[in-house]
Amino acid sequence: MTKKTTSPSAKEILGDLRAVTQNLWWAWNCEAQQIFNELSPQLWQQTSHNPVALLASMSEQEVLARLGDPEFAERVCTVIAQFFSYINEKNTWAATQAKNIQSPIAYFSAEFGFHESLRTYSGGLGILAGDHTKSASDLGIPFIGITLFYRQGYFEQRLAVDGWQQEQYITADPSKLPLTIVTDSSGAPLRCSVEIGFSTVHFHAWKLQVGRATVYLLDTNLIENEERYRDLTAHVYGGDISTRISQEIILGIGGVRLLRALNVAPSTFHMNEGHSAFLTLELLREHVEKNRPLKEAEADVKQQCVFTTHTPVPAGHDRFSFDLMSYAFSSMAKKLNMSVDELMKYGRVAVNDPNETFCMTVLALKMSRAANGVSQLHGQVSREMWKNLYPQTPAEQVPIGFITNGVHIGGWMFKHTSQFWRRKLGNDWQQHFLDADFWHHAIDPSVVSDEELWALRYTLRRSLIEFTRQQLRLQHSRFGNGVAVYDTVLNPDALTIGFSRRFATYKRAPLLFKNLDRAIELFNDPQKPVQLLFAGKAHPRDDEGKKFIKYVVELTKHPLLFGKIVFVENYDINVARNLVSGADVWLNNPRRPLEASGTSGQKIAIHGGLNCSIMDGWWREAYDGTNGWSIGKDESPALADVQDQQDAENLYQVMKEQIIPEFFDRDENGIPHRWLQRIRRAIATLVPKYNTHRMVEEYIKKYYR
Repeated sequence: MTKKTTSPSAKEILGDLRAVTQNLWWAWNCEAQQIFNELSPQLWQQTSHNPVALLASMSEQEVLARLGDPEFAERVCTVIAQFFSYINEKNTWAATQAKNIQSPIAYFSAEFGFHESLRTYSGGLGILAGDHTKSASDLGIPFIGITLFYRQGYFEQRLAVDGWQQEQYITADPSKLPLTIVTDSSGAPLRCSVEIGFSTVHFHAWKLQVGRATVYLLDTNLIENEERYRDLTAHVYGGDISTRISQEIILGIGGVRLLRALNVAPSTFHMNEGHSAFLTLELLREHVEKNRPLKEAEADVKQQCVFTTHTPVPAGHDRFSFDLMSYAFSSMAKKLNMSVDELMKYGRVAVNDPNETFCMTVLALKMSRAANGVSQLHGQVSREMWKNLYPQTPAEQVPIGFITNGVHIGGWMFKHTSQFWRRKLGNDWQQHFLDADFWHHAIDPSVVSDEELWALRYTLRRSLIEFTRQQLRLQHSRFGNGVAVYDTVLNPDALTIGFSRRFATYKRAPLLFKNLDRAIELFNDPQKPVQLLFAGKAHPRDDEGKKFIKYVVELTKHPLLFGKIVFVENYDINVARNLVSGADVWLNNPRRPLEASGTSGQKIAIHGGLNCSIMDGWWREAYDGTNGWSIGKDESPALADVQDQQDAENLYQVMKEQIIPEFFDRDENGIPHRWLQRIRRAIATLVPKYNTHRMVEEYIKKYYR
């Protein structure tokens, strides 16, 4: 007789489930998310899909009772087993491919975008940092992230009746997030401090587990701080220039001091953009206070640091005046045994020019062993931009390389897509993002038929439309008007175009409507219906970006466009996930070459979506003529007005002459075979290359080693 094994009790299962909620691993595991959704679909929505807050809102008695359902309990146990297997896995990619990296990479970023429930991000820089962290975890790279705890995060967007953006800030409760306070050896909250001007600013840190990776979020909201410093870390990029420099002192200098207090000795300090570059001055101070000669100390710091720049225009780099630096860094200058004038040279191209401000990018470039842009073209732009920093070096040899950004595909997975690929490719399909042969096989018609692929697209499009209708009802209900009309906007049979990103003016959201009459013609062919979904936030101080949003909202009310053009407010990771899964075409039309990488379109390929983009950023490298569409050629006029006019014309033509006809070219069963062949090409060429697994692997091979 077989010996019966003892099943875990409901209380034991609940204890393990709580452990799962305290690690963001669930943010890229659809089965875990489904478990939480089943516990309470309403709470799951209300908490922004936050399982910590969800369980806190439910009685233990209820959850234990629900675990009395054997089928549900079995699925919960399966998720728990997956989690502990993942966390304890020793046979990772890094175990064989990066064995020489034993000490952690310390990755500093002013923002991290992990999940919609944790608003510590504002845009693409943060999303990239979050995806980088998730892939480092998946690959088994020892990895520590450093950022700030933005208690009020980035703003929630509400649109006035006229379409003007309004900002609301919601204070987060750390007890309802997967955060734990960092403690010292006695168990008390660990305190560190930095000097800002004549003040000592104290901070503590929150620990966030992201799979196998750890992220520390620094927080100045302490009673021992002066009132003005308690809210220093409250908002993402909040306040004036003095707030900005203070935040960057906390991030860079404070981040190093926290690692020292934790006895962590990183193998590499990676600065994701220049916001954290003050960390190099803290490393320099450590050497100087040990009486190391300055040149030797500088060389040692350079050997420890690498730098990624994301900004393709000079005006986008943080700069601080002499007076501000003199105030904020008087204490640090003394510890470095130098004057503020000498300190300023670290952030100046022309070191002896007293009128030049202190640039964080210059500091990072001077104090790093390696630097890179985030696409091939951005690398070229960056080398040209900073060539004066290397006057004896030809521009093409300026030491700024490139690693093209990617996305963490698992983190952008929609449940229908995940289920589809697991059914077609097996349970381990997400283990193959570095395997091009696997994806060439995956899109073979013998594996996935055209009918199955087209069924997936209809499923995802329907899901997006129903999500959007629900969002539109919510955002318009506060105006007191009838909202039933939004139950019928959008068409499940229409070619569905997505445009969601930060509403910076260079991204040119309304470009397709530059000639309004021609655009209206595109959207009003009853035989070939087309619809366009917008989402995005403008920076609170960017009135020109807000005007773009207002104009798009006005378009949604045009009698010939109503129900075909919509704007979904409060763009976040959840809105993006729905849009990238359901859109047939992802539209990207920035003014070239201002899109350093622009990775939003990389998220759609796994869902069977296609890109239509300016030849800028990552798309310039990815496009091969068969896997999407280009807007114009690999060139652009220098004059902005000329470029806008030319790109608008090219966009209209590619829509009218290529995209729309191909989408509606159907056989007798309604299947668009040419369109589906293009989807197959996109999956095969984009999925195994434009992901953060490949990106992190490149960082390891080029820079971390």
